[in-house]
Amino acid sequence: MTDRSSKYQKIYRVVRKIPSGMVLTYGHVAELAGLYGKARLVGYALFRVEIASDIPWQRVVNAKGEISYSIARCGGDYLQKTLLEGEGIEFKSGNRIDLKKYQWQPSFNAIDCVDI
Repeated sequence: MTDRSSKYQKIYRVVRKIPSGMVLTYGHVAELAGLYGKARLVGYALFRVEIASDIPWQRVVNAKGEISYSIARCGGDYLQKTLLEGEGIEFKSGNRIDLKKYQWQPSFNAIDCVDI
């Protein structure tokens, strides 16, 4: 397994643990995966996930509580919002999630999460 692949697997393990109706930021996922300061890497890893995957990619948002829109996602941004709304997450002013209300606060530490 390559170093990047190993890091991606750590990211995917964290994201799989996010409960329905909750979100994490890219930075928080990176921290829980033991990849401090690698929020962008989380974005790259999630970009590679198939939309129909068992990885709940839609539950990761930026530090402002917003979906990070990109034309390269071929409409996945709009699907992300729809999926989150379907889980009961409300958007303020149409674009922002209240992180105080919806950001998941896991009761485990990074080592428990990534199974090192």
